Amino acid sequence: MGCKLISRYYLEDYLSFKKVDLEFKKGLVVFTGPSGAGKSVLMGSILGLFGFSDSKAVLSEVLLEDLNLELESYGVQKDDDIVLKQTTATKTRYFLNNQTISKKSLKEFSLTFASFLHLKDTSDFDSSKIVSFLDNLISKTNSEYIEILKNFSSKFEEFKSIEKKLKKIQKDESELEDLKEFAKFEIEKISKIDPKVDEYDELKSIKDSLSKKDKLQDILDGAAPFLSNSHKISQALTLLDEDSGFFDDAVNEVNSIFEKFYDKLSTMDDMDIEAVLDRIEQLSSLIKRFGDIESALEYKKEKQIELDGYENISFEKAILEKNYKKLSKEIDDQAKVLSNYRKENLKIFENKINEYLKFLYLENLSIEISKKDLDKSGIDSICFKLNNIELEKVSSGEFNRLRLALLTARSFYEKESSGLLFLDEIDANLSGKESQSIAKVLKELSKNYQIFAISHQPQLSAVADQHFMVLKQNNVSNVIDLDKQQKIQEIARMISGEQITQEATVFATKLVEENV
Repeated sequence: MGCKLISRYYLEDYLSFKKVDLEFKKGLVVFTGPSGAGKSVLMGSILGLFGFSDSKAVLSEVLLEDLNLELESYGVQKDDDIVLKQTTATKTRYFLNNQTISKKSLKEFSLTFASFLHLKDTSDFDSSKIVSFLDNLISKTNSEYIEILKNFSSKFEEFKSIEKKLKKIQKDESELEDLKEFAKFEIEKISKIDPKVDEYDELKSIKDSLSKKDKLQDILDGAAPFLSNSHKISQALTLLDEDSGFFDDAVNEVNSIFEKFYDKLSTMDDMDIEAVLDRIEQLSSLIKRFGDIESALEYKKEKQIELDGYENISFEKAILEKNYKKLSKEIDDQAKVLSNYRKENLKIFENKINEYLKFLYLENLSIEISKKDLDKSGIDSICFKLNNIELEKVSSGEFNRLRLALLTARSFYEKESSGLLFLDEIDANLSGKESQSIAKVLKELSKNYQIFAISHQPQLSAVADQHFMVLKQNNVSNVIDLDKQQKIQEIARMISGEQITQEATVFATKLVEENV
């Protein structure tokens, strides 16, 4: 029975503790010991590893097993063993599997599987959590409910998507003329220039050629006499019995290049250089804004599509409004069906919690379901009241017992669930009858949770699956894992004080034997 999540705990140099190395069993783990021995210090160190408390230990560490969690944001996969570590050098640092993690993130991670029943944390009673629990509970035995819930979730997502589009259209409508004018302006600005791909590079080449024209003309004029007498070099080579072919080919190639340039020059003579420069400047402005001509043309295309969309906005709005109205009725009807199922099962859940509350000497819990604005969970808002008093106004002792009853009731239905539960002196200042009731409920809860508790009462210690005693000698604290006989002795001390009486030992033995 029970689950084991923390399998090992290690502590080094923290206040009165020099070194602690403990292995934990499943179920209910209880720490006892004389006042001032260091129980709260020890528990505080463990809580610090989950972000629930501050600890300044030189080193503390826990090994977690069987979490069965998959949390990608923390790099945790199913079946992974997890090590949480805290160190203190210049400052306190936390680690999750050797990766540093902030205390805030560590606590967020821990809350996915662990609870600390000390502060008046109402998150377990959160309406959305209870609705989700009810949905899972009903789905286990009702396939029709699963389909209704799945269909509702799908249609609600579609409904919200249409709602988002309609809101955008409504916003666009108020700015429609401005948006249309801006789109037209952007399209016209690019259309007026009417750029062509590769045109800029071609014009740049022409500009470069024009800038070299006069200089090249002078050089070519100077080279003309050489080219006109090149035949004499060919004749000389022939007379020397040398092949003049290589020279003739070279001269022909040079003549061809020069002729092309002269043709280009004749074309440029008719070209308006100012027009070329203006065109280059226009294209440069587009390149400066968009990066290249292709991007400018793509932007123009996008603006045209946008403008076409504005022109069709009224037609699109009419279709969306029709679908919105249809979906609104469908999901509202489905939400009412879900609500009826939830109301029926909520009463069963309320009765189960009240069963456990009787053990805890509390009664008259009522869970009220009321209508709220439709959201992804439906139309149900859930509120807890104890003797018609809202949770915020009940005492801390009553609240923690109610929270225990809630967790135990949930674990009754969620047989496959597991978790960690930390309790800080939950049975302090209670009568024997009240302590016995808490012990019974915690023993039931330990079927699904690994529970760590500091106790001052024999009843809780007697039902513990593992009992540790914290002692302090010469200002050094130590932790002892008690066997059955040591457990009886410690419980007898808790009953009668440091001078253990025969009656206390007999009573302690009876308590332990009854819970073996």
